[in-house]
Amino acid sequence: MIEVLSSGLYTTIQDLGRYGYRKYGVPLSGVMDGYSAKLANQLLGNTKNCAVLEITLTGPVLKFKKATQIVITGAGFTPTLNYKEIFMNTPVEVPSTSILSFGLPAYGFRGYLAVAGGFKTENVLGSSSFYKGITQEGLLQKGTVLEINPSERSKIKTNALVSVKKTHFIEKNVEVQKGPEFDNLTKSEQRKLQELQFTVTSKSNRMAYLLECPSILTVKEIITAPVQPGTVQITPSGKIMVLMRDAQTTGGYARILQLTEKSINQLAQKRAGDKVGFLFLEY
Repeated sequence: MIEVLSSGLYTTIQDLGRYGYRKYGVPLSGVMDGYSAKLANQLLGNTKNCAVLEITLTGPVLKFKKATQIVITGAGFTPTLNYKEIFMNTPVEVPSTSILSFGLPAYGFRGYLAVAGGFKTENVLGSSSFYKGITQEGLLQKGTVLEINPSERSKIKTNALVSVKKTHFIEKNVEVQKGPEFDNLTKSEQRKLQELQFTVTSKSNRMAYLLECPSILTVKEIITAPVQPGTVQITPSGKIMVLMRDAQTTGGYARILQLTEKSINQLAQKRAGDKVGFLFLEY
């Protein structure tokens, strides 16, 4: 068991998402950066859909009531175990009564904590992912005691660190495909989307990233239509809105672009003030 001594800025439990319920208006949810989360589980020998802690910018402080193994991946935190720095991207032994805490990340925005066996949490509509209104909690709370599933695998012993490409966190251009309403833009606006860089705003969250445009872009709204994580829309005020994991299932703004899965993962590691450009894929 793990006691939450401090919850951090925005810490949630996530797995790979809640599939099969979009027709009822239920968002997919799930980890924002699937690449980093899957890596954490893989390094422990967990199944890829084991629940993990998703840590945003400021991490929690956790007390382990039972010995286990952990892996921390994602943003460049400086995690400490019993006030001694530990490595990321490799299995770490955690003795009973240990205290785990996190420093601010040197790069990236979100980190992932996996435990051997995965977190044992409430499963709602086929997923453990937090989403207020679907699950009882929307955020990890101070004082919560998290249970851990028993692990059937032997402890993994390694001194090796997995090399993670820093481009995943610092790449400014994210891959996109043209969306259904891309041709509703003028040729001039289409060129701007390919040439300009946009700024991530402080209003960005798990539902959507808002990007400020250096030039005003406009396009007519549409009749409400299906959307999904990675759908890029233009708001009436001219902002670029990129839907993320907790996004609604339909929308009335023009769907001008669609991010690839790789790009959604990369964008999830951007913080307010970071620059983003669109790299068009041609087929």
